[in-house]
Amino acid sequence: MERLIEKLMYGARWIMAPIYLGLSLVLLALGIKFFQEIFHILPNVLHMKEVDLILVTLSLIDITLVGGLIVMVMFSGYENFVSRLDVDDDDDKLGWLGKLDAGSLKNKVAASIVAISSIHLLKVFMNTENIANDKIKWYLLIHITFVLSAFAMGYLDKLTRHK
Repeated sequence: MERLIEKLMYGARWIMAPIYLGLSLVLLALGIKFFQEIFHILPNVLHMKEVDLILVTLSLIDITLVGGLIVMVMFSGYENFVSRLDVDDDDDKLGWLGKLDAGSLKNKVAASIVAISSIHLLKVFMNTENIANDKIKWYLLIHITFVLSAFAMGYLDKLTRHK
């Protein structure tokens, strides 16, 4: 009975596979939004204010960072929790594939969230005349929380790896 339960529990990890595959659909949706934004600004680029172009550019960078985060979570999560990816070495194999354990993935996700939050905060600072001061304070507080959380997770990971 115990052996059967263990096999079922171990096999249940495959429930995560469609979830990781579903992330690729989110990545596709981000790609569509990215190019929709590009096609929207190209005809108007000569008439746009520099600040507006920078804000759109920051939004595109934001989308790119989120896309990279999705790829990292999708592949590392699949490899760590479901099964190894059987990608031939002669293919375009990602250098970090198979090298990120769950702890490293957590730290990379935290660092990515801080980077995404930084871009968003920069967009807020570039548009301060249209945003209330109390909202700016909240954005800043949330960003500082992300930074401190990422730092704490990295520090705790460092402490536990050396012992």
